Amino acid sequence: MLLLQGRAEMIEKYFETVSDLRARGFSVLTFDWRGQGGSDRLLADRRKGHVGDFADYEADLRAVLESELAARCEQPWFCLAHSMGACVALSVAHRGALPVKRLIAIAPMLAIHRIANPAGVLWLSRMLRRVGLGGRYIPGGGPVSIATKPYPGNPLTADAARYARNSGFASQFPDLAIGDPTIGWTRAAFTRMAEMSQSSYAGVIRTPTLVLCAGDERVVSTPAGELFASRLGEGGGVTFANARHELLMETDAVRAQVFAGFDAFVSGKAPAELASEPRS
Repeated sequence: MLLLQGRAEMIEKYFETVSDLRARGFSVLTFDWRGQGGSDRLLADRRKGHVGDFADYEADLRAVLESELAARCEQPWFCLAHSMGACVALSVAHRGALPVKRLIAIAPMLAIHRIANPAGVLWLSRMLRRVGLGGRYIPGGGPVSIATKPYPGNPLTADAARYARNSGFASQFPDLAIGDPTIGWTRAAFTRMAEMSQSSYAGVIRTPTLVLCAGDERVVSTPAGELFASRLGEGGGVTFANARHELLMETDAVRAQVFAGFDAFVSGKAPAELASEPRS
């Protein structure tokens, strides 16, 4: 199982998920994207979430696929990707370069929650980058990790214990955590999301794909995820009504539903069959 994290995450955050996957008989391969976790930073300020282009993330993934996957993991290979990681995985799958049997994309970053004018955000971030501000935090942004902000009203999970656990990692190991993204990262992200919003994009993907969305989403756009899933040539989607962005870090009840869908999909069940099942 190739496990791809989201923005501002780290390997340590996924210890529970890795245990869940290993209990199902999977070997698990995961890594920290450049610019976050234990990987090298691209700017002097280690807290800035920065990358120049999403092609850089694809290069990270390609390096891991070429040097580690075949050497360490037996086939068949699968991929479980969250948020930004799902965005990258879907992009690579679109080019036919993701060598996995099935892909599970959790809360994929295809659009940002309540951004009414993404084209305007892209234009502004391009202009600011051109005048040399690409390495600055987004307006209003700063070095504080989202994982260490107060639990009440957080957009990530309704599970207080798991939130505290993840916050503890970010607080205990501050060098692994990052704050808000830069203008340069924003330009790169909105450029990629604009490409993926094209109506023909999802249909090109031939890897059977299950898109899992959160009904109480406050980070990415669930409607964008659902639309993308409906356009897949070989795949579909399921939305969990009472879940927030981090489905793998949610309450036991939500996680049980997520892994029930996961288990059925990796064993060969079609997404349309999963979508027809009742979800609470």
